[in-house]
Amino acid sequence: MSHTPHPKTAAAAPDAGPSDLSADPAGALMINVITIETPSLGDRSYLISDGTVAVVVDPQRDTDRVTELAAERGVRITHVLETHIHNDYVTGGHALAEQVGAAYCVNAEDEVSFERTPLRDGEEFRTGDLVVRVLATPGHTFTHLSYAVSLASSAGDADQGTVVFTGGSLLYGSTGRPDLLGAEHAEALARHQHASAHRLVEELPDDTEIYPTHGFGSFCAATPTSGDSATIGSQKTDNPALTQGVEEWVEATLAALTAHPAYYAHMGPANASGPAPVDLSQPAPADAAELRRRIEAGEWVVDLRDRTSYAAGHVPGTFNFGQDGSFITYLGWLIPWGTPVTLLASTPDDVEAAQRDLARIGIDRPAAVATGAVPDWIDGGGEPAGFGTVDFTDVAARRRDGQDPLVLDVRRDDERAAGYVTGSTHIPLHGLLERLDEVPSDRPVLVHCASGYRASIAAGVLDRAGVDVVLIDDSFDNAATAGLDIEKDA
Repeated sequence: MSHTPHPKTAAAAPDAGPSDLSADPAGALMINVITIETPSLGDRSYLISDGTVAVVVDPQRDTDRVTELAAERGVRITHVLETHIHNDYVTGGHALAEQVGAAYCVNAEDEVSFERTPLRDGEEFRTGDLVVRVLATPGHTFTHLSYAVSLASSAGDADQGTVVFTGGSLLYGSTGRPDLLGAEHAEALARHQHASAHRLVEELPDDTEIYPTHGFGSFCAATPTSGDSATIGSQKTDNPALTQGVEEWVEATLAALTAHPAYYAHMGPANASGPAPVDLSQPAPADAAELRRRIEAGEWVVDLRDRTSYAAGHVPGTFNFGQDGSFITYLGWLIPWGTPVTLLASTPDDVEAAQRDLARIGIDRPAAVATGAVPDWIDGGGEPAGFGTVDFTDVAARRRDGQDPLVLDVRRDDERAAGYVTGSTHIPLHGLLERLDEVPSDRPVLVHCASGYRASIAAGVLDRAGVDVVLIDDSFDNAATAGLDIEKDA
């Protein structure tokens, strides 16, 4: 197998090992970049090595994925680099650096409560044959850094073999959003973001491969990203931050910003405090009586099964955040912060995966867990709850028959503006718990989103509140062809 000087390897997902890295048959020195995917949050971390030592960029909380990769490849981690104080997850950087005895590198201007190796714009350091250059790229935050990595043998040769880790700065076809530090800073940060994108393309060669942290489904992207890889050269023509003037781009970017998860508010403070290692050992099991007590106490008991299974039968009073979708994003968005969480799942493996996701956003320990099936989870031989499911064709048929169900749209404002069912009611999912009193109880409520996943979460919330709810488990793209009238905001 041949390699470029800095091969991008297959993703190392949480549930699958990464592809093997073969040595360059010519014996040439090269940079190995291993991507560690966290699909549930739309983020990537990176392990970069010269075959002997390694640096890690933006590690997630479950650092065992990183240390296992390093051990498999026989490389020693010498530096852990943060591109910024993250707003969408709790970092594993502080704990990883302490565990492996690496330098923990954070912008010198960041206000943190832990010891770190402070970095500043223009600084450069070497570890093994890797040379790391620090580039200030404000925009996602005021203190955001990017890292250009090259080989010692080529560092003075027009940056041959350079790769760049851009965090929340330059993404594939987009940039990181500029409003996470507050709306009052959004315009200033957007202008910084535009300038930072231009700095990167001005200072790095066209063939420099770009490795961002955000942009793979993360709400940290200002606008939707495109593609799965890119170079500095390709972004010159593909990224609006580089093809549009600053005024046009800032105006368009600010106008396109959508709602972001509420749990983001807790991530920055957690990361500035130096998060401790997370305990991923198995939580305490709960029997049916304990589940009932927790539900009655107002705690969140979360059913991780898919929406079809949940609709067919579930423990009354539970919520449904299926692991077949963006489970942790929406759980973190909706839950009152600090509420104990108990997990219900079919298998222990499902619990383990969910527990990792919870830790990534700072919910360190589930209060309890239960595995098995619904009858095992209902105390005293009670009956399961459930609700019906339909598609948009059925919704249209009900309207033609003179029925008057409430069609509830739980998509975001920006999605709603692009088209909605005439006569439908709109309550975005992230506002539903606070607006339950707006949902009528005198007629069936048919709830939809774009695909069915968020609608199932909403259906669980409504069912728990005693609403006669029906899940529209269908793509919104089918609404018009089913015969429903669609309107758009002017």
